[in-house]
Amino acid sequence: MDRLRAQIAFIVEIDKLKQVLRRNYLADGSRRENDAEHSWFFATAALVLREHAKEAIDIARVVSMALIHDIVEIDAGDTFIYDTAARADQHEREERAAARLFGLLPDDQARDLCALWDEFEAGKTPEARYARAIDRLSAVLLNHASGGKAWREHGVPASRLREVNGAIADGAPAIWEHVRGIIDDAVARGIVADADHS
Repeated sequence: MDRLRAQIAFIVEIDKLKQVLRRNYLADGSRRENDAEHSWFFATAALVLREHAKEAIDIARVVSMALIHDIVEIDAGDTFIYDTAARADQHEREERAAARLFGLLPDDQARDLCALWDEFEAGKTPEARYARAIDRLSAVLLNHASGGKAWREHGVPASRLREVNGAIADGAPAIWEHVRGIIDDAVARGIVADADHS
């Protein structure tokens, strides 16, 4: 029963992910997306697009990464990927959060989920590279669909979009080519400034 109680406590605690607002908006631009919605969107996109992964992957592992990758933001908050200053202490904040949140679980599950989260963060395995590609893709898709609402609010130029999202190619080169087209379209439509095609 102690094991079950610990697991239930963790599950109830992660409901707080629904309260963590991201900078991105929903596709219709009506409101900001929360972390739980993002995790679901990411997991579903990863499942649907798996044939575009650069390497052979274990899709169950990728979907698991998608579901747990942002749990740390319950304590650490969402860090906007284009905010260099906020990213300075992101790793330390998220490490502390991972220790507390995954630490609510029984030891074996805490170790497993921490290891999965670490794998995603390191981005060294085929699964992590693909997962990180789809994580970035999801933000690009919603920004483009909402008319670049968050990009415009934060003054993110196309050159920065290309720089940050170029890592998509590490896990899914064909998807990166599609994203490049989305960024070019955003420039052509005046959604973002800076037509630098570096």
